[in-house]
Amino acid sequence: MTDAKSDRTASMRTHSEQQQPGMPSTQTPSAIEIPVVVTPDMVPTRDPSLPGEYPFTRGIYAEGYRRRLWTFRQYSGFGSAEETNTRYRFLLDRGQTGLSVALDLPTQCGYDPVDPMARPEIGKVGVSLSNLSEVEILFDGIDLSRTSTSFTINGTAAMIYAMYLAVADKQSVPREKLTGTIQNDILKEYVARGTWIFPVRPSMRLIADTVLFSNEETPRFNPISIAGAHFRDAGVTAVEEMGYTLADGLAYVDELVKRGGDVNQFSRRLSFFFYVHMDFFEEVCKFRAGRRLWARLLKERYAVTDPDALRFRFGVVCGGSSLTAAQPYNNIVRVGIENMAAVLGGAQSIFTCAYDEAFQIPTEKSAELALRTQQIVAYESGVARTVDPLGGSYLVEWLTDRMEQEIEKVIGEIEEYGGAVKAIEDGYLQMRTAQRARLRKQSTDSGEQVVVGENYFRHADQKNDFGEVFHLDPQSVKRVLKKYEQVRDRRNNKAVTRLLNRLGEAAAKDSENLMPYLIECCHAYATIGEMVTTLKQQWGEFVEPVRF
Repeated sequence: MTDAKSDRTASMRTHSEQQQPGMPSTQTPSAIEIPVVVTPDMVPTRDPSLPGEYPFTRGIYAEGYRRRLWTFRQYSGFGSAEETNTRYRFLLDRGQTGLSVALDLPTQCGYDPVDPMARPEIGKVGVSLSNLSEVEILFDGIDLSRTSTSFTINGTAAMIYAMYLAVADKQSVPREKLTGTIQNDILKEYVARGTWIFPVRPSMRLIADTVLFSNEETPRFNPISIAGAHFRDAGVTAVEEMGYTLADGLAYVDELVKRGGDVNQFSRRLSFFFYVHMDFFEEVCKFRAGRRLWARLLKERYAVTDPDALRFRFGVVCGGSSLTAAQPYNNIVRVGIENMAAVLGGAQSIFTCAYDEAFQIPTEKSAELALRTQQIVAYESGVARTVDPLGGSYLVEWLTDRMEQEIEKVIGEIEEYGGAVKAIEDGYLQMRTAQRARLRKQSTDSGEQVVVGENYFRHADQKNDFGEVFHLDPQSVKRVLKKYEQVRDRRNNKAVTRLLNRLGEAAAKDSENLMPYLIECCHAYATIGEMVTTLKQQWGEFVEPVRF
């Protein structure tokens, strides 16, 4: 028999052993086996191109960040337009160089705040923007001619874009001066996030409408940001994230070509959006490989000749599902590493998550710290002094080649199935993403994938210090509802009805671009819910396929 002291010793030993993982894996999360050392003979075909030259492996601009730093954004929005405007002014005063608008779920899914489906979610994960009046408040005192604004919005992207143009009109800002992005990538919504509204094909039409309209009216604005980020956070690998994203991008190019678009023109304003996770070299090489592959696909498949149209411009989020609520201050380190990977990978726009974003809306203090992380990397680390500072590393060049090969395989599998649209309509990509997410969860649950503070290096009596707690004003919802009713009372409701009818009639015709009709509706203070309902009457709603 063992005595009590021996029992305690055995218990402590077992606990200690559980806290120590084995040696780091020799594979990346995308299952690429990394050699002990990469030698010159393992990189036989060295890309001789310089930054700014096709195929842009080393970057899309010859001078990189010496010419212009990336845009510093912080994803932000909560409660009412007034509260979010205050946060934007706070961040701009502290050196943020672009806005990134977070919208609440009712706005994303096309519900007005008075809808029973909307009430519990008003202002919870973003700002409530149901009509032009709210957007006017959101940008009050902010010069849209000098501020780049990004909207993470998809199902209702065309409506939010129309509202943004209407606000610019009211501010007397010429549309050609507007810069920024609407995400507007509905294909990944069907797979990874779920804020879809309409069936796939009418949604593709609406996206083509926004791109073609923007090319003429807002030539410096990005009308789409093809987003691998949400694939990644849904559970896929870095290789699959890039592969699914480029496959979606090809589907959008095909749709625009079918609509008569000039690929040398519209491709100049196609942009991309990704998450950066924690495997440093895989993330850097993911961007180098994606940049090179996209340029080659456009040149070989669509005979694109304009260098500007071949440039793979992308923004990133550093954080997302790589952050943990357990030992949350560890996230500051994670975001710093991811920020460095984004810069060394050549991002044009970066948003750094706050350390508390895994469990709440960031406080002013945590949001400022996240912004300072970017500023330290930009101005203190020295990495922005030269273009592609990791270029020429045997490991980086070898892994870039391997990533490109694996990404191309993923695209080939989707195309063999019938393309991204068919794969989504059938539920094929949804099934693949769910299967990969299950494997990733099993990997962390088993301890195969180490997450410091979550599955290793925990204390038996661990209590997480969450720091300052964010509190949403409990009166915010009442103010949103009151303002909504006031807008409906003072607007010309007959004019709204007439314009909504015109929108519905145009939606029934395949040849009509709907953007002018949406802008008219917004100027008349028609609401998100009213415009979406009008289009649902013509197109119906997407029914999610279920596959096992």
